[in-house]
Amino acid sequence: MKPRLKLILLALTIMLSLVALWQVHRVAEQVRLSEEAKVRLWASAIGQRNQLAEATQRFFHEATLDEHRKMELYTDILQSFADPDLGTDMGFSLRYVNYIVDSSHTPIIITSAQDSIITVPQELAGLKLEGDLMEEYSQNPPFDYNLWGMRMTLYYKESEYYTQLREVLEGFTQSFLTDITQNSVMVPVIIVDSTRSHIIATSSELDHRRLYNGDLSELIERFGNGPIEIRLPSGGLSYVYYETTPLLRALRWVPLLYLFIGVVIVIVTYTLFRTARRAEQNRIWVGLAKETAHQLGTPLSSLKGWLEYLRGREFTPQYADELGKDLQRLETITQRFSKIGSTPELHEENVQEATHGAIAYLQNRSPRRVRFNVSFPEGETFLAPLNVPLFQWVIENLCKNAIDAMEGDGTITIVASQDARKIYIDVTDTGRGMSPAVARRIFDSGFTTKTRGWGLGLSLARRIIVQYHRGRLYLKYSVPGQGSCFRIELRKK
Repeated sequence: MKPRLKLILLALTIMLSLVALWQVHRVAEQVRLSEEAKVRLWASAIGQRNQLAEATQRFFHEATLDEHRKMELYTDILQSFADPDLGTDMGFSLRYVNYIVDSSHTPIIITSAQDSIITVPQELAGLKLEGDLMEEYSQNPPFDYNLWGMRMTLYYKESEYYTQLREVLEGFTQSFLTDITQNSVMVPVIIVDSTRSHIIATSSELDHRRLYNGDLSELIERFGNGPIEIRLPSGGLSYVYYETTPLLRALRWVPLLYLFIGVVIVIVTYTLFRTARRAEQNRIWVGLAKETAHQLGTPLSSLKGWLEYLRGREFTPQYADELGKDLQRLETITQRFSKIGSTPELHEENVQEATHGAIAYLQNRSPRRVRFNVSFPEGETFLAPLNVPLFQWVIENLCKNAIDAMEGDGTITIVASQDARKIYIDVTDTGRGMSPAVARRIFDSGFTTKTRGWGLGLSLARRIIVQYHRGRLYLKYSVPGQGSCFRIELRKK
């Protein structure tokens, strides 16, 4: 993997991690604000309900006073019947007092003071006011008056309307603590008094037993959110504190979890990459050893053949030339392998001569049915910075792969061209070609389709051209059943 690509991947990973952490923080902040808004809305609703309760209580206080004044007026009118003024319309007065009672729906009982026998209402007439009935009508102080010489007493209960409204208010008040202990915001909440020394109520999310096992100030500090001021129906200022929910606490841990996962992924990736690099290096060293043996095998076999041929024969200059070629080949192989792993020196060389030199040696040592066609435009000079032994190694590797693809029978064509900046060399064979799946992997170290190959020929060839000569080596095209074409691009400067 190229260093630049590694840096790009690292930068992309860091950027994605930062974006993920920012998004998690943003979601956590939104959840926190949402919880706070719910608690504030709940507290505001309690405050508004408290105002309604206070207004209702004031109404009942005024209604009780009004009812008392009505009963007082009622008894005064009855008292006036004992000594009526001749100009007084008693019928009107009687209708008026009945209107007072009927309009307010106030139940009354009038008894004789001596024996508490009920005279009004008619359905209870003759009964004695005692027991449960007495307890029921003794909620308010009675009124005594004289009527035609008899001592009478008026008892009254609260208006039916007021009683119904009071029941609603009592249920409404009772629902206060129910709403507090079973609030719908699903956030752990406590309500404390104005001195912050006593818990008035808690939410149902809390275990009440653990609230009183320590200092209240420690509990308030642990809750951490608040205070929100409210006023309860019982009166007095109170404060609401609420705790962070498990969801929000979990969200706050997510960035650390992401960071931990990211570190683990980086460590695992680095370990796998390092292991893969070591495995690749091991394959390369083993392959280089095999390639060395393979490279040395050709001149050594040739030398052995010349030795057998020359035994018992007269030595001629022609034989010396061929033996010299094999010895020169051994020297070239030594130079090639000595330059692997170090930066070779490049000199401006004639690419045409270097190519012909590589082909000349292969041509005499290849199967007879393999034909070589080398074409350089006449009258043009092809000069480029080269390390000749390494460049010839690339040509030989491409030609040997072509010979294997043609199974020892076919034509290898080498065509050169150039422009102002680059030299192009196309090596084409008439072999069996490659499928797209194979073509995508031919430059991978260790990949081979040969039963006895090590998959290093093309990998080393590309490395020589790309890293040492700053050029390009790639598969120009390959047609299954027709052949393949590789292109070498060399820079002129």
